[in-house]
Amino acid sequence: MARQKEMASTGIKVRKSTNDKVFDFFLYLLAAIIIIIVLYPMYFIVIASISNPADVSAGNIILLPKGINFKGYMKLGEYTQLWVGYKNTILYTLLGTVLSLVVNIPAAYALSRKELCGKKLFTIYYLIPMFFTGGLIPTYLVVKDFNLLDNFWVMVVPFSVITYYIIVARTFFNNSIPDDLWEAAQIDGCGNLNFFFKIVLPLSKAVIAVIALWTAVGQWNSYFNALIYLRSPELQPLQLVLRNILISNQKISAMTTGAAAVEAKQMADLIKYAIIVISSAPIMCMYPFVQKYFNQGVMLGSLKG
Repeated sequence: MARQKEMASTGIKVRKSTNDKVFDFFLYLLAAIIIIIVLYPMYFIVIASISNPADVSAGNIILLPKGINFKGYMKLGEYTQLWVGYKNTILYTLLGTVLSLVVNIPAAYALSRKELCGKKLFTIYYLIPMFFTGGLIPTYLVVKDFNLLDNFWVMVVPFSVITYYIIVARTFFNNSIPDDLWEAAQIDGCGNLNFFFKIVLPLSKAVIAVIALWTAVGQWNSYFNALIYLRSPELQPLQLVLRNILISNQKISAMTTGAAAVEAKQMADLIKYAIIVISSAPIMCMYPFVQKYFNQGVMLGSLKG
């Protein structure tokens, strides 16, 4: 294998044996099957959201949409609260991601330094809440005492410190930022802050991108905290608004009878698929921009040293 890699690096073509070709064929076939299994459910949701709901209920939609219409999206567009929820979610996601990086990355870097006084004590301090929490009621009382109930910042500030992110970033710094680099920077007169901002952060794009993506996805999909701590409709995020729309449409379909009930049920299903599409599309569009850092950051952060 090493010989083949060496020949490939020098531009020499390596003739594969029959066994290698058969192995590659089954490997690519398995990869294609896995890709289809992963992508088809999302593809089905997209085509179901623009198809005739009667065909969807009858199971006639497999590969191509039938009776193309946009009634589900048009019905969602009638809810003005939807756009308020979109605006709130975008703000929560942007501010929450920035704050999470500002809080967790410096903490992880500090814990990665050997010269940190009380390093083990701080590590234990961060690990304890990862396994033992006060529960919902004490958390609610703390949030209430800080006057954050029904407040914009309750979706951003109280849950910004995440121990798992700190551990991943700390491991990345331990494995990727050598001590020799810090010693060389000291010789050139570089202090701790300059070293962190001018050397460490530019070399840590991979783990920063990974943590930013994890935080953004978590913030975008979050609805439980809003359900507990927010009451004002103008502060509700997209996921909570979509949940309320879905519940209201299901109630309407349950209260009607006969042909009207069938039509209401079909419209509720159409709205359900449209909700999944519009709530997932922004995050899916964001992923390609950080994908090149994603694999590198996850693998380096997963090495234990």
